[in-house]
Amino acid sequence: MSRLPTLFVSHGAPSFALDPGRVGPALTALGRALPRPQAVLVVSPHWMTPTPRVAVSSHPATIHDFGGFAPELYRLNYPAQGHATMAQRALELLQAAGLAAHADEGRGLDHGAWVPLMHLYPDADIPVFQVSLPARLDARSAWAFGKALAPLADEGVLIVGSGSLTHNLYEFRSGHGREEAYAAEFAAWVREAVERGDAARLLRTLDEAPHAQRAHPTAEHFWPLLVAAGAADLTQPVHVLEGGIVHGVLSMDSFAFGLGGVTA
Repeated sequence: MSRLPTLFVSHGAPSFALDPGRVGPALTALGRALPRPQAVLVVSPHWMTPTPRVAVSSHPATIHDFGGFAPELYRLNYPAQGHATMAQRALELLQAAGLAAHADEGRGLDHGAWVPLMHLYPDADIPVFQVSLPARLDARSAWAFGKALAPLADEGVLIVGSGSLTHNLYEFRSGHGREEAYAAEFAAWVREAVERGDAARLLRTLDEAPHAQRAHPTAEHFWPLLVAAGAADLTQPVHVLEGGIVHGVLSMDSFAFGLGGVTA
């Protein structure tokens, strides 16, 4: 199998599971166009641990790790199997990179994993496992974390960093009837860096991008982008899945790094 792309997916609010907007159909089209992976690895800010943990469950449960949303969201289930062999391989790669990684036999799929996967692979017929996001990261260590996992892309694993291109939770909860310009300006800055394959600029995003502090008052939803980019071959083409701005402040733009000749 040729090298698979790596993805950054803006998973937005849990309601994205039921309201796909623009990026949901784009993810479904991408899932159909990609070579069929052996497994999907998801790194999400909704599973953060002091040191990395790798989920090795053969049947990961669907975790409804949110509150205050529509009742039907809590009835959704994503019954994908796990992949213990590839999870063990991920564990070995992280340990080889000097990280104190451990297996986790009980962890299921948080909404940062199953919500976008409901659109990417709606039949839940691809095995999925998660790797936790280390709690204490900066830009360079997030990038190095992705780089440690990168060999899996050559071994049939689709690496997905699931976060949010913008993530001001206070403003999301406050409600916005119109699109906030700052979110669009920040997203455009990041998109330019991604399309150029400019690793240095991506690493400086939270220091230099316009409105970075407002777009990400805390950084955990941004780090999965750097994990995905760190795992990618940035010399290859990038496909932008345009998601627009939802709830006034959440950019749903997502990226497929190293898409090559695949047309989505």
